[in-house]
Amino acid sequence: MQIKRQRLYRAMPAFCVALGFLVYATDPCAAIEPSPAADAAFNSYISALESRFQTQHSSRNGFLAPASMNMQAEARLHKGELIVERLTPSQGSELPGALLHHWRGTAFVPGATTADFEHLMKDFNSYPQKFTPEVLQAKVLSRNGDHLQASMRVKQTHILTVVMDTTYDIAYGRLDAQHGYSTSRTTRIAEIEAAGKSAEHALDGNVQHGYLWNLNVYWSYEERDGGLYMQIETVSLTRDIPFGLSWAVGPFVQSVPRDSLTFTLQSASNALRR
Repeated sequence: MQIKRQRLYRAMPAFCVALGFLVYATDPCAAIEPSPAADAAFNSYISALESRFQTQHSSRNGFLAPASMNMQAEARLHKGELIVERLTPSQGSELPGALLHHWRGTAFVPGATTADFEHLMKDFNSYPQKFTPEVLQAKVLSRNGDHLQASMRVKQTHILTVVMDTTYDIAYGRLDAQHGYSTSRTTRIAEIEAAGKSAEHALDGNVQHGYLWNLNVYWSYEERDGGLYMQIETVSLTRDIPFGLSWAVGPFVQSVPRDSLTFTLQSASNALRR
């Protein structure tokens, strides 16, 4: 009997988290879209961030974020380690009815080049193989030089499985043959119900859950030291956490952007190594 009680007590935290997330996912009071104030705050944050990138990408010195590229960090990267950093500001991450998430990841792939990386990122047809199991479908909708529109169906499984159809506006740029970057902004996000089944359909705006409202992805990459340094920064906007559920849902909601960034960076590294 004592052993059974101990097992029950150990299982209680996981059960409470799952129950809390279920309440979070089905909260009828959740906003169906970001408020104008949240949108404005997100756009203001993005504007400041992209100004930083414009300066960063205008020179070989500091082309990658300096805080991530000291000698100690580079030694870790050369051993195959990923360096993942939370950049979400301690003040300002909670917007009216929404949450902002900002993460950065850095990796090094020996023998890889800027041309290799650009070929990988522009080959959308290979995404379901290179970025499995998160990317289910991917295709280019239109292309004008280094500016393109693309769509992806993505799946994330964290207690619940969520499938979303997303479209992106993507632009690539280069400082020179060894230094490149890209900017990707979502233009549409739709949650998919019964994905892959005959009853598959996109949820109407008034019943979507707000798992992801906006996502911007920024890649910076630099060829040197016999390989390629890659840096990815993601900034996303999601619905906030209902009052009283922060203790159960907060760590989960914060971990999803980190896990997704880490998966993308690791998958890109693995694809380049192959």
